[in-house]
Amino acid sequence: QRDSDTNMRRLQWTEADFDLPTGILRLLTLLPADKRTYIMYHGTTQSRAQSILANGFRQSQGGMLGPGVYLSRDLEKASRYPVGHPEWDKVVIKVKVNVGRVKVINRKNHPLQMTWHYYGYDTAWVPPNCGMVNSGLEENCVWDPRRIEIIRLIRPTVNPVQLAFQILHIVTRINNL
Repeated sequence: QRDSDTNMRRLQWTEADFDLPTGILRLLTLLPADKRTYIMYHGTTQSRAQSILANGFRQSQGGMLGPGVYLSRDLEKASRYPVGHPEWDKVVIKVKVNVGRVKVINRKNHPLQMTWHYYGYDTAWVPPNCGMVNSGLEENCVWDPRRIEIIRLIRPTVNPVQLAFQILHIVTRINNL
């Protein structure tokens, strides 16, 4: 496992607002229900977030589920992206998504894994712990970016436990000099 995963994270991802608009759901149901609207998250860099705010989301050229906008209802999952990028430059975009018709893709090499949209589905959903995503967390791919409404950006905050540990370490080193 990577150092950033095994050590405490210096930054943490939290939301201050817990009140949701009427009709909007958090991760309360395992399977996203057809024609429902959910709060989801998209992890990206600070500069890409500014571009998305200015121009909206665009379909990726590809990915595990083909073209689309990749999102998760799990803030922790989204906060890991882009993988390998410095955490201080990451941001998560909180969005509201009407998922339309949802296709469950629950295994590698699923017959509709790359073609779900051609069968009238608006969103492909990969369940947690099905072996398709290394993290074991869910993944959603929304075909049409117009189904996504940006709510706000979430930036990481300093993890107080990690900060206290770093201060203690510095003080200990100074005292041992």
